[in-house]
Amino acid sequence: VQLQASGGGLVQAGDSLRLSCEGSGGSFSSYAMGWFRQAPGKEREFVAAVVWSGTMKKYADFAKGRFAISRDNPQSMLYLQMTNLKPEDTAVYYCAAQNHPYISDGFTGDYWGQGTQVTVSS
Repeated sequence: VQLQASGGGLVQAGDSLRLSCEGSGGSFSSYAMGWFRQAPGKEREFVAAVVWSGTMKKYADFAKGRFAISRDNPQSMLYLQMTNLKPEDTAVYYCAAQNHPYISDGFTGDYWGQGTQVTVSS
């Protein structure tokens, strides 16, 4: 599956932003999907993941209450709605697909998109 992330940009602290990720070339609904991010000088970190059906989701602690992951299988789309953004959310955000449809054992990603830059100014 090929993944194309979009929707990043420059926003101010407290603003909202929605990232999108379009999948192609695979059976989108058979994959668990998720988002990671990587800030300058830091390792890539998990943000959120969702099972194939959209019914179960997991979030990193920093994302709970501010970010919401969702998916639209017929459209092969993954979303990350981010609210109350903070300067520490500045990073390149990557969408990923996992060959396993569930996330009970975690989410590491087997296929990756190219990333979209999110910059939050204070």
